[in-house]
Amino acid sequence: MKWSRGLVTVALATFVYATQAGASAPCPMDFARQIPPRSPDAMSGSEFVRSVDGIGGRERDRLIVRELLAGNLPSFLRALREVRLEEKGLGLDARVCVMPDYLAIGSDRDYVRVPMGRSAAAAVALRFGFLMPTRKLVDDIYAASDVRLRPRPMTPGRLMTSATYFREHNALIEQQRSGFPLGALMAGHKKDVVLSNRLARHPGRVAIYGWQRPDGRAIQPLSTVHGRDYADYSHGVRLVSDRMWIDGQSRSVYEVLADPKLAPVLTFEGRIPLAVRLLEDPARNLLAATTGTTASSGGVGTN
Repeated sequence: MKWSRGLVTVALATFVYATQAGASAPCPMDFARQIPPRSPDAMSGSEFVRSVDGIGGRERDRLIVRELLAGNLPSFLRALREVRLEEKGLGLDARVCVMPDYLAIGSDRDYVRVPMGRSAAAAVALRFGFLMPTRKLVDDIYAASDVRLRPRPMTPGRLMTSATYFREHNALIEQQRSGFPLGALMAGHKKDVVLSNRLARHPGRVAIYGWQRPDGRAIQPLSTVHGRDYADYSHGVRLVSDRMWIDGQSRSVYEVLADPKLAPVLTFEGRIPLAVRLLEDPARNLLAATTGTTASSGGVGTN
C-alpha cells in the first residue's frame, strides 16, 4: 500500500487527503456478513439523538446497542477498508479490515456517530464479528487513512456526555468531511475505545486512546481513568474485523493477539492473551438486558 507524497492541505489545514486513488483498499463484503440489513423504517440519526435527549449512561447505551444490533447503521460502515500494519522488522505482510469511520446510527443521508461505553462497544463488536482496536492499530489506521481530520475539542463540562454534545460534535465533523466521499478511511476526529492489558487489571474501567494531531501524535494517551460505561462526545468506537491476513493467510485476530511472536503486529503490549474475555465480560449483562441473550465470541478461531 503506497502513499502519494502530495498531501493536499485544504480549508485552513482542516484535514489532509491522500491523493493516490485506492490508498486504502476495500475488504471482502463477507467480513461484514453478521451485520443485519437496515430496515426502511429505522430511525434516522437525527431522530435517534432526539429520542435519547436527557438519557445518559447505561440506559442510553442500551438503546444504542438495540438500534445497532437491529442493523440501524449507515451502509458505508459495512464497506470495510484494508489497513496494512507496521510490522517493525518482523518480515511479515500483516493486514486487517476496519470500518472506515466510527459507529453511527442512521442512514447514509442522516447519521450520527454514537459514543458509548466499553460494555456497549464490546456487545456490538461481538455480535458483528469484530473487536475494538489496540493502541497500535489506532496509530496504523491513522497512518493509512485517506482523510485525516483535525481534532475539534468542545468546551469541557457536564454537557460533554450529553446527546446534545454528540450531535453538535458530529455536525463539526461533517463540516470538516464535506467534499469527501462516504466510505473513505477517515481518522483524527475521535478518541478510540481500545483493547489493552490494563483492562485485565482494571475490569471496571474503559480504555481510550487517540485523537491524533496532524503530526500523528495523539492528544489522548492510553488511559483507564474513566469507569467502564463512561462515554463523552470525543469518544468513538471503530470496529476491526476478527479475521486478518498474515502473509496472505487468513488468521484469527484473537489468536494473533495471544501469540508472542505475532502479537507485535497488532499491539505495543507484547501480547493480549485475554482479549476474548475483555470483550465478553463487560458485554454479557448489557446483551442480556437488551436482547435476552449472552455474549459470544463464536467467531474466534473459525473460518
